[in-house]
Amino acid sequence: MITRLAKAGLAAALSVTVLSTGAAVATAAPVIATAAPATAPAPSAQHVTVSQAGNYPVFAHDSTNMGVTWTSAGTADLTGPTHLTVDLPPGVTTSGALFYNTPYDYTFTETVSPDGRHLEAVFTATRTPGSSNFMKVYLATNGTAPATGPITVTVGNPNDTDPTGHVSTYLLGTGPQPPTVQGAPAVAALGTTTGPGAGGTALTVRGTDLAHGMVLVGGVPAAGSCTDTACTVTTSGGSGSAPVSVVTPGGTATAPAAFDYTGAPPPAPAAPVVSALTAAGGPVAGGTRVYVQGSNLTYGTVAFGGVPAAHVSCGPSFCTAYAPAAAQPGPVGVTVTTAGGTSAPVTYTYTA
Repeated sequence: MITRLAKAGLAAALSVTVLSTGAAVATAAPVIATAAPATAPAPSAQHVTVSQAGNYPVFAHDSTNMGVTWTSAGTADLTGPTHLTVDLPPGVTTSGALFYNTPYDYTFTETVSPDGRHLEAVFTATRTPGSSNFMKVYLATNGTAPATGPITVTVGNPNDTDPTGHVSTYLLGTGPQPPTVQGAPAVAALGTTTGPGAGGTALTVRGTDLAHGMVLVGGVPAAGSCTDTACTVTTSGGSGSAPVSVVTPGGTATAPAAFDYTGAPPPAPAAPVVSALTAAGGPVAGGTRVYVQGSNLTYGTVAFGGVPAAHVSCGPSFCTAYAPAAAQPGPVGVTVTTAGGTSAPVTYTYTA
């Protein structure tokens, strides 16, 4: 198993701390898909699409790479965790993906199955409509003949209700395949509904059309993997009653029961610290892009004089934010708030 954690940030909507990536990921079941629907689904303000391209393996012994691109295609900012999977045919393996993007206002984690044929990644950030991100996936073959079969890439986000554009398939030796749509998921039951607040509970989620799924417990991704009929994950820490849902390329399904954390919750994260702003000020009309630098900023929200900023995306040491409009010129304090508290203010000055 390979797990890498990039410098990064989780969307402000999430209020719990780290993404857990310690569990091994088993090869997922094939996509249960149908041809793209003849009639367009209801539009989704937050929508993400995925595509693939690159130097696919053509020899029995080959070492190359492919690219996976996901694009915010809706009319509103894409927020929350975006889940990506790559499934490879027999004879093709991956050692992992390379993801590097600036500014570092996101989180990115990846896990590779023991057999090297299934990769999962979770990217969490705020992205404006039309913006794209890209990861390079390393591929290798070591057989007696060139590999054949499909390379399937999927994407899913809990805020995206439009299932189109979520599945991309390339058939080795043939080329790109027509668009498909995975069936909508359904969750029938949870294997257990309680566990300690510190996390670490093995949780099985049973249902249908769960392939390529990401399990959210209290809105936070849980480490693990899904087949078409079940997901096996490990809970992260939390408190109280947490809803459980499975996000797939076909949509999001909520479990009929919640997961109840018992006992003491995990320690609160360290308080955020803001050390500098890349812009000292801007017009009262707002709209100035400001990079906020500091520490412990993951999952943060940014405010200017108590007024929430727009298009906020935070990583551990970096946030992107756009200044809101102000009532009048003058200095205000810029703060970042996380589950660990609110930072001391740093001055930003509005000008006429």
